Amino acid sequence: MPQPLIGIVGLGYVGLPLVRAFVSCGASVIGFDVDERKVDSLHQGKSYIRHLDSSWLKVAVENKTFRPTHDMSRLDEPDVIIICVPTPLNASRDPDMSYIENTTIAIAKKLRAGQLVVLESTTYPGTTRDVVKPILDKTGLKCGSDYFLAFSPEREDPGNQHFTTQTIPKVVGGIDKASLSRAVEVYSLVMKHVVPVASCEVAEASKILENTYRSVNIAMVNELKLLFMKLGIDIWEVIEAAKSKPFGFQAFYPGPGLGGHCIPIDPFYLTWLARCHEMPTRFIELAGEINTSMPRFVVDRVAEALNCLGKAVNGARVGILGVAYKKNIDDPRESPSFKLMELLLERGAILSYSDPHVPTLPKMRSFHVPTLSSQDLTAEYLSEMDCVLIATDHSAFDYEFIVAHSKLVVDTRNATLGIKAPKGRIWKA
Repeated sequence: MPQPLIGIVGLGYVGLPLVRAFVSCGASVIGFDVDERKVDSLHQGKSYIRHLDSSWLKVAVENKTFRPTHDMSRLDEPDVIIICVPTPLNASRDPDMSYIENTTIAIAKKLRAGQLVVLESTTYPGTTRDVVKPILDKTGLKCGSDYFLAFSPEREDPGNQHFTTQTIPKVVGGIDKASLSRAVEVYSLVMKHVVPVASCEVAEASKILENTYRSVNIAMVNELKLLFMKLGIDIWEVIEAAKSKPFGFQAFYPGPGLGGHCIPIDPFYLTWLARCHEMPTRFIELAGEINTSMPRFVVDRVAEALNCLGKAVNGARVGILGVAYKKNIDDPRESPSFKLMELLLERGAILSYSDPHVPTLPKMRSFHVPTLSSQDLTAEYLSEMDCVLIATDHSAFDYEFIVAHSKLVVDTRNATLGIKAPKGRIWKA
């Protein structure tokens, strides 16, 4: 097929890598975002996502193969519109569809015959058919003949060196056969492997399954960590031993809580949908309870460790190492570090943090944290802390140096494995 003009709505951790993928395959892309600061940065050829360098961006903007804009009146220009907007939870942990709904309304105002609309935002099964399609149908255009509609879940893994946007298999489900055919054709231009499925609902459910699977297994090892700690057994050593089995076991690791936009949120879409159908999802809800309890366990562990040094949390200087939700990236979305900060502040701790990938604490939808800037990990800084809490195990941290110059280290990531220290200096949490 001739190269279509691609429109991508939402230029964040999902949308911008998708822009790069299409541009690298010779397509032209119009990028839409309501955040004018992002658009201005992109016009200057500057990437605001650390693991996406700016070199390709500068070339694409200069050659006009990528045109960023906040002008939604241009949504009639692309042949394909891909929606990559947030899908958070509201205060009652129900899906917040406002970003999808508002974006779809903007598309409907400019929808023209022949356009393909694809939703990539992670959501519950039924969203494309029950939320997006009715809004687009109000235009009078008929889905499957006048316009086309599909769902294809994003599978971005920021910082993953082994898989990129183009090499991760792309699941695609259409509202109808014509829509599926169009979507597969478009994604086949840029993705190495496209996986067509029977419906949008199957595609939507596949993403929820992927992340619920991870949530449940992480909850299991978090619970086992608590049990094994009581028994004097190192959960990390247990996992390494279990990994030696070449079949029937996949390693998952404990941590201070769940982070990122997917795993802490997606399973709750499923529990909400189950409640709508008067069905229980006890397994998923239990996993959620365990995972959301981990930050409180870590803070209790910090209190226990400080107590052994004759100090209370109240008034203690606590340095948080890492605020990104996982190692070696700059993405702070739903990071457990922010919950740790909230809980420590409630107990009167004096907080600071260090993260080479996050120079200042961003404002968060779900957390209330102070305005802070990242501190350099000097010997002076470390020695001033009553406790150093390793929340994210960035490779840039020199853990031997950290242990050597700290009074107390509480390690939630097993980052200090093999490092020798005086008894009582390193605590696992």
